[in-house]
Amino acid sequence: MTITMQSTPGSSGYLDLYPERKMSFFKNPYILGLAAVAGIGGLLFGYDTGVISGALLYIKDDFHEVRDSYFLQETIVSMAIAGAIVGAAAGGWVNDAYGRKKATLFADVIFALGAILMAAAPDPYVLIMGRLLVGLGVGTASVTAPVYIAEASPSEIRGSLVSTNVLMITGGQFLSYLVNLAFTGVPGTWRWMLGVSGVPAVIQFVLMLFLPESPRWLFIKNRKNEAVDVLSKIYDVARLEDEVDFLTAQSEQERQRRSNIKFWDVFKSKEIRAAFLVGGGLLAFQQFTGINTVMYYSPTIVQMAGFQANQLALLLSLIVAGMNAAGTVLGIYLIDYAGRKKLALCSLAGVAVSLLVLAFAFYKQSTSSNGLYGWLAVVGLALYIGFFSPGMGPVPWTLSSEIYPEEYRGICGGMSATVCWVSNLIVSETFLSIADGIGIGPTFLIICGITVAAFVFVVLYVPETKGLTFDEVEVIWRERAWGKNPNTHSLLEQGSQS
Repeated sequence: MTITMQSTPGSSGYLDLYPERKMSFFKNPYILGLAAVAGIGGLLFGYDTGVISGALLYIKDDFHEVRDSYFLQETIVSMAIAGAIVGAAAGGWVNDAYGRKKATLFADVIFALGAILMAAAPDPYVLIMGRLLVGLGVGTASVTAPVYIAEASPSEIRGSLVSTNVLMITGGQFLSYLVNLAFTGVPGTWRWMLGVSGVPAVIQFVLMLFLPESPRWLFIKNRKNEAVDVLSKIYDVARLEDEVDFLTAQSEQERQRRSNIKFWDVFKSKEIRAAFLVGGGLLAFQQFTGINTVMYYSPTIVQMAGFQANQLALLLSLIVAGMNAAGTVLGIYLIDYAGRKKLALCSLAGVAVSLLVLAFAFYKQSTSSNGLYGWLAVVGLALYIGFFSPGMGPVPWTLSSEIYPEEYRGICGGMSATVCWVSNLIVSETFLSIADGIGIGPTFLIICGITVAAFVFVVLYVPETKGLTFDEVEVIWRERAWGKNPNTHSLLEQGSQS
């Protein structure tokens, strides 16, 4: 049986032909539950990035060497990111070899061990080791959760469901600020802040034991009966038959292609290279436009703006984190309604304006005793989050989960996440030092320039994938690489194999 692109299950042509088979976001509680449990990996990601910003204020009180060294402060923050780089790089391979479910369970165990080590740390160096372990878990989860959700999602709501993982990230950041405030008056303040992070990992581990493996991964591993059982809980009978027929027709070909995949093939294939440029590039720009500078250091930034009390700095940062979570909810709706590209462009334009406001506020605050400029800086932070969270928060992760062919999805997803974490490490390890060297106002101006470059990148390179099936997305890369003549592609492929 030959399945044409227009009749592929989930494609626009298929859904036009059978509109009654179209899925809506709240139609199936099973798929929502699956996305929510997988998204706890995002919660761990978000909690870890948020909690350290408040904990650092109290770590400095307990360890004098940390208080006296920007380098140690940056290392405590960024060692988790260094671990995440390794976790993301290895996570792609673990995902392909052992499945999305086992990769998630592995990440939970590592994260829980790291949380225990941080809470019990007798000195900054043991604390740094705990941060490294937590990072390994977060890095693996950052690869796994979006791919797991995307592969189980109907194409027409895939963007919204993958964005629930980003909502969990921002929700985790908000939760971390609540926890930070809750423990400000408790002995061992920062130990509780960091140790509590192990609880979601344990919860996800237990819940994940009852969830299935990704149906697409099961098909690739020739475990069709298990895959059909999972798909039967997602689709009604009429669409289920079409989905199973389609995946069966594809699975043997994908198994053969996957068996020959090597790391360097990503760079040899013109199509995959183009896809990786977009996936890795967007995640790099997500970091270099400053989001985790704000999330890691927002209490410190608020203190630089003139609000010195720890609790007030944490309270103002909590408001910023709350806006981040609320903006992500808006993004979940818009990503499948307005589309990925338009949402990213609107987000970046607003971020650039917000960074100009921040730069101006800190410049004036450094040359004036007027407290209004400190409040203007807080408004600039809130504007930044308000524009960033609906667009550049969910769009890069959503695109990275859907733009790669099945046989490359694990390895390219891992590589894209590694690019994200390397970029994150560079930003978090240098922000305080650069701000100390040239001033925080000029630092935000530099980030604004990077945001303008990101806007141009999206205009030139990022395709719109709203509502497309994985196979329709593959066609985009083939046409970009070889033009619209499929014969050209076939001849070149044959020539490269001979």
